[in-house]
Amino acid sequence: MRILFLGDVVGSSGCSKITNNLPDQIKKKKIDFVIVNGENASNEGVGITKEICEDLFQCGVNVITTGNHVWDKKDIMSFIDKENRLLRPKNLFEPAPGNGFGIYNTTKNIKVGVLNLMGNVFMKKCDDVFEISKKFVDKYELKKDYDFLIVDFHGEITSEKNAIGHFFDGKATLIVGTHTHIPTNDARVLKNGTAYQTDAGMCGDYDSVIGMDVDNSLNRFMKKNSIKHFPAKGDASLSGVIVDCNIETGLANKIDSYIFGGKLKSI
Repeated sequence: MRILFLGDVVGSSGCSKITNNLPDQIKKKKIDFVIVNGENASNEGVGITKEICEDLFQCGVNVITTGNHVWDKKDIMSFIDKENRLLRPKNLFEPAPGNGFGIYNTTKNIKVGVLNLMGNVFMKKCDDVFEISKKFVDKYELKKDYDFLIVDFHGEITSEKNAIGHFFDGKATLIVGTHTHIPTNDARVLKNGTAYQTDAGMCGDYDSVIGMDVDNSLNRFMKKNSIKHFPAKGDASLSGVIVDCNIETGLANKIDSYIFGGKLKSI
């Protein structure tokens, strides 16, 4: 069983790179299940729309996770209640539309659990992520409720991501960070068998400032004339991880960073 997780999709360049290349990459890499964080996928670089979700599902994405920008396109609130393949962080203040966790059956009748969490440090206010995580592992169990568990931890700081990785070690197949848009060079299997990477990076144009137009971003930092952030539109790279999963234990045999096309190295 091979699972591909792709980091934050940024703007039209990220969306088009996925829709044009994912079907071929699924075949080439022998991928069984695909998860994508889509919270920056709109043309404006914040939020996601029903149409973008449908395009991603059509090209082979099984589940879309999100983060702090989940509600930036207001019509997504009604769509997320109807579409269980679109998740929002589970620890958003309740009540909130949609769900933060789902269990999905593959074509081979393998159950994949996907949990979407958001960090507390330097992020929008949400419930304590460690309290919510503790309640989750008390309720659900690997190889009992699902064959594999993938956790998208949408957070700002590396230490919080590291800590949640160790918390879930042995209880999940993969813990991977999103939100900072820069892929970290620390993919590894933790001591109890859980695959981990601090941040998956983004699916967007890396000739940018975390996916946003360079000149406008520099002007904003330098307090010159600028407008609201908007995405860079050059050739995108797809960034994420591929995990080889052990069907007997539900844990990871191997994790590899995945980068395809664009300004970063191609594989």
